[in-house]
Amino acid sequence: MKVKKVALAYSGGLDTSIIIPWLKENYHCDVVAVAVDVGQKDDGEKIKAKALDSGAVEAYYIDATDEFVKDYVFPMIKANAVYEGKYLQGTAIARPLIAKKVVEVAKKTNCDALAHGCTGKGNDQVRFELTFQAFAPEMPIIAPWRIWEIKSREQAIDYAAKRGIPVPVTKEKPYSMDRNLWHISYEGGILEDPANEPLEDMFLTTTDPQKAPDEAEYVTIDFEKGIPIAVNGEKLSPAQLVECLNEIAGKHGVGRVDLVENRLVGIKSRGVYETPGGTLLMQAHKELEYLVLDKDTFRFKEKVSAQYAEIVYYGLWWSPLKKALDAFVDVTSENMTGWVKLKLYKGSSTVVGRYAEKSLYSEELATFEEDDIYSQKDSEGFIKLFGLQTKIAAKIEGLNL
Repeated sequence: MKVKKVALAYSGGLDTSIIIPWLKENYHCDVVAVAVDVGQKDDGEKIKAKALDSGAVEAYYIDATDEFVKDYVFPMIKANAVYEGKYLQGTAIARPLIAKKVVEVAKKTNCDALAHGCTGKGNDQVRFELTFQAFAPEMPIIAPWRIWEIKSREQAIDYAAKRGIPVPVTKEKPYSMDRNLWHISYEGGILEDPANEPLEDMFLTTTDPQKAPDEAEYVTIDFEKGIPIAVNGEKLSPAQLVECLNEIAGKHGVGRVDLVENRLVGIKSRGVYETPGGTLLMQAHKELEYLVLDKDTFRFKEKVSAQYAEIVYYGLWWSPLKKALDAFVDVTSENMTGWVKLKLYKGSSTVVGRYAEKSLYSEELATFEEDDIYSQKDSEGFIKLFGLQTKIAAKIEGLNL
């Protein structure tokens, strides 16, 4: 493959740090490094300087934090898109945005190829490349981990050391860490054995629950049509809202998940995640649905949520199915205006109150006290009709005792 200029999705981590010199050595091309800020708290100027020092001809650091939360995270919350019941998809939901920004820079700087630092075993290679294909189908994609001679993180660290490139991991602590405003993920090292407990000093945003405050804290989250808009009555921008909840939940040790998940390629992997604010938001949004959605819509939304979660996890953000499911989610969110109150205490988050302007809950119908709305005699005929098929089947099968 002959290329003149490659746009690389760059983070400054181990993999992308060594890819710049590798691309120059093997393709004799110019490299444009594109880093995207989705709330990972990097120093943008240092990231750009490192890329240039590593051999890039141009380096970009794009602030997309508000866009990330508003256009990617919030739709995911509306859909309750939790993968395999536990993973809140902090890495997965950021990839379509990052990849799209890489394509935008590639076209602006007249690149003729795209590159990423994802391994051939993981999900991210699919997520990046599906977005690349959606917005730049004419550009070839270079995925070094699928073709170079480097086979392990230890070899990658040696490669960097020989070229004088500083990397954020060592052979003694080879964690692969991905961070953004929504979460932090940890993989590799001792975590590769699912039997090993994570070391406490690994966690960056959540307090050890045993050392969390001895007094519980209450937090109220307001929603408007399924979108979170305020914390404890204070309206905040999307990024500010997530950041605020990260601080509150993290202080109480809320938001840790240790998960063995099924990767898209069929391999099981073990990851440890911190998603403090996201845990509260997903929990509160789901609770509001219990108030607002009728039984049939609620049950069908459960199926949609599972499908939507797979779409996010698999990197199908730009697919026709995702667009169609968004329409369903938007309709079911029309009445999702209200608030949910949570109680945080030593690693746990418990719903203790909820309210919706258009709640379907009726205290008059639900009460065990005397009421004039519901005639309990009506249940008799309903039960006979509802159980008719069971009655007939039991008679045929001879189930009478």
